Amino acid sequence: MLQFEEQAAGSAGPGLQGATAFIAPDAVTEDASSRRVNVADKRIINGQTDVNQLVPFKYKWAWEKYLSACANHWMPQEIQMSRDIELWKNPNGLTEDERRLVKRNLGFFVTADSLAANNIVLGTYRHITAPECRQYLLRQAFEEAIHTHAYQYIVESLQLDEGEVFNAYHEIASIRDKDEFLIPFIDTLTDPAFKTGTLESDQKLLKSLIVFACVMEGLFFYVGFTQILALGRQNKMTGAAEQYQYILRDESMHCNFGIDLINTIKLENPRLWTSEFRDEIRSIMTRAVELEYRYAEDTMPRGVLGLNAAMFKEYLRFIANRRCQQIGLDTLYEGATNPFPWMAEMIDLKKEKNFFETRVTEYQTGGALSWD
Repeated sequence: MLQFEEQAAGSAGPGLQGATAFIAPDAVTEDASSRRVNVADKRIINGQTDVNQLVPFKYKWAWEKYLSACANHWMPQEIQMSRDIELWKNPNGLTEDERRLVKRNLGFFVTADSLAANNIVLGTYRHITAPECRQYLLRQAFEEAIHTHAYQYIVESLQLDEGEVFNAYHEIASIRDKDEFLIPFIDTLTDPAFKTGTLESDQKLLKSLIVFACVMEGLFFYVGFTQILALGRQNKMTGAAEQYQYILRDESMHCNFGIDLINTIKLENPRLWTSEFRDEIRSIMTRAVELEYRYAEDTMPRGVLGLNAAMFKEYLRFIANRRCQQIGLDTLYEGATNPFPWMAEMIDLKKEKNFFETRVTEYQTGGALSWD
């Protein structure tokens, strides 16, 4: 780890120099105030200002999202799993298709959130030069750790085969294909030699940000979320479903932050948004829809919970259209509609109570946390 940190420090862009520079008291001069950050000089990438100077804020939307995320704090152990355990142990509690669906979900998510955390901590964070945005990324990385913890907590509670679940991304083709699709975009940002500052490298960074905000967190999670929440709506696996609901709400905020980040980079660097680049993003989105649909087919080869894979094809096209519109691209699938309008309720952070009415979901921190 020390070797990586040394490499990373050496590869940092000019906007990161202030992160490791310390000024001895006798070196301070009368013109020290000239080093104060001018808000107009801040940039999301390739900034030349000191990243240690959080204020004055330029990107207030990032700071507000950070505050909202902190207010939404939760921990997996707060959720009661006894009903899930009882149901899982009952041979007649769930069908084989429902059990397959649960295990496939956990097999994907236990790895996916670890990949997301690595991408933030070892990659994205180094290349973002706006301290307000870095502050949110730190909180996001912690939330990804909580999500991985939640999946582990479910696996442990149900006494599943940990080796089978945690190794699924090697053994299950539909999971492996999604992870292998993502890894090249992680490798781009975590490469210690990667630097921003050129058209090519800045487009690579922007492309990776789009993949993680709009594809990974904005598309690849939605089949699994819908499936587990559909179980909860039928009063099955309610503890797991409640955790998934909290995770979905966190991930929705991650997605929205990433989209704001992408659009601000576009605004500050219009040269990146070429027609060739836009075509490449559309191709990536199309491929992502295909991979997630294959995952839907694999997790539910037959109809279950009133759902079927064909419904997810329509849903994924609807979501892909929305993500494209959010970053300024034309829609890919004309006329695609949402077959699961109830999912919008699950994402709404302002809801007073969750579907299962077990605790408030407009989260509060510390001693302010209240229960029904």
